[in-house]
Amino acid sequence: MDEQTPIGELISGAAQDAGGWLGALEVAQVATSPDGTIVRWNHVAQQLLGYTPPEVMGRHIADLLHPGADRSLGRSLWETAATGRGVMGTVTAWHREGHPLELEIWACPVHSGRLGASSVLVFAADAHAARRIRGSSAVWDGLFSRSPVGIAVLDTHLRFLQVNPALEAMNGLPESAHVGRRLAELLPEVNAGEMEEAMRQVLSTGEPVLDRRRVGRTPADPEHDRVWSCSYVRVEDPGGRPIGVIASLLDITEQQRAHTEAEAGRRRLALLSEASVRMGASLELERTAQELADLAAPDLADAVTVDILDTLARGDEPGMGLGGGVALRRLGKAPLTGSDITDILAPLGRTLAFPAAAPYTQALAARQPFLIARLDERAIAPAARHSTAPAQLLRAGVHSFMMVPLVARDLVLGVATFYRTGSAGPFGSDDVTLAGELAARAAVSIDNARLYHREHETAVVLQRSMLPQHITPPPGVEVAHRYLPASDVNEVGGDWYDVLHLPDGKAALLIGDVMGHGIAAAAVMGRLSATVRALARLDMPPTDLLHHLEATLADLAEPMLATFLYAVCDPATGRCTITRAGHPPPAAAAPDGTVRLLKTPPGAPLGVGGIDFTTTDVVLPRGSVLVLYTDGLIEARGSDIDQRLTDLTRLLTEPQRPLDHLCDSLITRLVPASADDDIALLTARIGTTLRPYPADGHS
Repeated sequence: MDEQTPIGELISGAAQDAGGWLGALEVAQVATSPDGTIVRWNHVAQQLLGYTPPEVMGRHIADLLHPGADRSLGRSLWETAATGRGVMGTVTAWHREGHPLELEIWACPVHSGRLGASSVLVFAADAHAARRIRGSSAVWDGLFSRSPVGIAVLDTHLRFLQVNPALEAMNGLPESAHVGRRLAELLPEVNAGEMEEAMRQVLSTGEPVLDRRRVGRTPADPEHDRVWSCSYVRVEDPGGRPIGVIASLLDITEQQRAHTEAEAGRRRLALLSEASVRMGASLELERTAQELADLAAPDLADAVTVDILDTLARGDEPGMGLGGGVALRRLGKAPLTGSDITDILAPLGRTLAFPAAAPYTQALAARQPFLIARLDERAIAPAARHSTAPAQLLRAGVHSFMMVPLVARDLVLGVATFYRTGSAGPFGSDDVTLAGELAARAAVSIDNARLYHREHETAVVLQRSMLPQHITPPPGVEVAHRYLPASDVNEVGGDWYDVLHLPDGKAALLIGDVMGHGIAAAAVMGRLSATVRALARLDMPPTDLLHHLEATLADLAEPMLATFLYAVCDPATGRCTITRAGHPPPAAAAPDGTVRLLKTPPGAPLGVGGIDFTTTDVVLPRGSVLVLYTDGLIEARGSDIDQRLTDLTRLLTEPQRPLDHLCDSLITRLVPASADDDIALLTARIGTTLRPYPADGHS
């Protein structure tokens, strides 16, 4: 120091020289003249010992140690400091209010022309506070150097000031590479902008930010993404002003991976559960293919297409060989709109042809999933020789791709293709497994639909072949009839009708319904129809005929039931003898528009056994229409059967219409949508000849 240095500057410079833990305390600063009298007393000294500057200025510093008693200890300490050796230790001083106060002091001589060679500066602090600070500092030093948690100290400009060894290891960079640089400059491959924004928030509000995720790659592991849990706390000076941020980082990559895998497992189970409920219930190729696409997008992929062998889509059997290439028809696609790749992917219904060397054909032939985890120019080169679509998809942002063949019962049925775009990660082995399970379920549903349609078509052909192809009623009877098979949601049943010539110009009108569906029901219907035709030619009484039909059912290997209605009508007299076996009642419409359901004993279905059948005779006015039908015409889910019968009779109030028109009206008005069950309908106008007979009556 030169002779012109003010005392305040000397004290400030000495305080900086003290450094270390002392800089974190409220420190009393005292200066003495060469003879030991106090010449400076700062406000911290006043707060610490209670004396105001006028009360101590000019007094010897030793008076503060045991005042009024032996001052030899105080003088000894001052003389030691004044000689140039300096003093650092613990002493007991007396507070102005008379109680002792333990202080830690640091005293040193100051060489100044103004103060003299033996002038002394004394720094003092509460000993208990000093020990606490030293302890905290030791704890901090140990924590900082040995903690497995990454720790960094940053200034208010978010520049690194200090990092611990754990953070050096996490970032793969030494402390010297950190100091003076920001996170965004140091690690560009992590979400540094988001992290710095969190630190600015801490500096601004003072509220800590906990468990903010840092994700990316560092020089410590440049080939893999890692995840860190970061927390930020503001550091303040004694006045509460922010002076920096302390960041702590914990590598949670493995925990995050385990959590992600658990979430993926739950997602997989949920998706498979949903697939078991939603997929395949319709037994329709198109609907099942679209259900697979809708299930997989967006939960598994951003876009999905489902292509079925063109032969299968046409209703033919799928071929076994793919050596000459393959033709696929697109029956499923998701999303249909709103995606960048929607227009690139072929639309629904389009038939796509692939040569033998194309990846699609090879994937089908191999019957194994085909995965390109990271799609790039090199990866699309084989497919690009056959189509421009791969290059378009790459430009549209598709970065991961997989194909999974649809295989069921050792038959290749088609292929499902999955695309990922945007920020979603590449497909992995778990995704391939999930896609394979979804494809396997869809393939079984598609094959079930194929087998069902084949059996359904067989049953329809059998059913139609057993129905009368050409009905020629006897004179005096006009007939019209309709048969409507069930929709594809349900199988073909065993409904049938017939009109037979009987002796004496009579006609047998009959209708039946074998309970059950499919080929078996159609075959039983054929046996019953043939039996009725054979027995009716013998002019057998109706009740005996029904008992013979029961015997026919009893001969079957598998018991079956059937409802049946047999009406013998004489067009000359209008008399009809009606026998029912559990069948819906016939309706009769008189020429004047009067309509009624004929009240006849319902009986029990054929096959129940032990039931006596009864007959009912009615006489219908000339030109009356008798309507026979199966339950498919009047039964509908959610509808009351009595209301449906009322609707039927209401539609018969214009019996003079042509019978073909009447049949069409009944079908379209009562069954506006696809039928839930087969429908057989037989209408007959009785007494169309001029031969007179009684107007109406019963016997």
